[in-house]
Amino acid sequence: MQSFAGFIHSGTDFFVTTAGLLGSETTMADFFPFDTKAIPEFARMRRATQYAKSIDEWCDMMKKGNNGGLANAWLIGDINTNEIARLELGLKFSGYEKKKDGYFVGSNIAQDLRILRFETKTKETDVKMSGSARMVRWKRIMKENVGKIDLERAKQFEADHFDAYLKTTKPDSRSLCSHGELDSDIQTPGMQEPFYPWGTLDGKVIDSKMAKQMSFLARWGSACGMSFNAKEFLEEHPQYEWVTGLIKNRPSQQWTEFKSGEK
Repeated sequence: MQSFAGFIHSGTDFFVTTAGLLGSETTMADFFPFDTKAIPEFARMRRATQYAKSIDEWCDMMKKGNNGGLANAWLIGDINTNEIARLELGLKFSGYEKKKDGYFVGSNIAQDLRILRFETKTKETDVKMSGSARMVRWKRIMKENVGKIDLERAKQFEADHFDAYLKTTKPDSRSLCSHGELDSDIQTPGMQEPFYPWGTLDGKVIDSKMAKQMSFLARWGSACGMSFNAKEFLEEHPQYEWVTGLIKNRPSQQWTEFKSGEK
């Protein structure tokens, strides 16, 4: 996982383990129930990732003591059993699916209707919203590529700039490779300001062969490779001058292989 000093779990929401498990998550948007007396997500995620030997065991550890904080849809794989699963963990409700053939997707929209209706305020049909538009795009792009997905196609998916609302290729807050800084009409809650400096910060892809070697491919910055120049952005959008010194340049990076244990 990616982490830093003082952190005990992944800062970029993915993991690969020597037990043969791999996973990632998208946080379910507009989620509201919360139990202040239960166990926080970061503690449960670290425990499950460090000690679980199977998908079911990982999910059971995540459910135990769940407080509803940072409610996520977890996409998980087991290279020993060739199974994939999706765990959507709300507070009162949870959705769990597991199979050996097919795919799961996530884009901050709960797929379990109980969680979606009773524990979030999301309007999943409003494709003006980033999460809804990305869910539409993910389902379309996976349906078109099922059975043909490999590392190169996965890179292309994460770099995709198609806007499912405008029906055109345009890097913005609704594309899979999200670019809020280029969007004049952001509809995402909490970020509804034109050209909000927000978007995709990295891309990661992996297959079972790489997982067996405890390795993965990653690209820091936009998954498409587009660079971000903080000085130029602030000159063009002076309304955000208050973040001067806080936002940094994101130069274009190459896809790079990372391995466990390397220095």
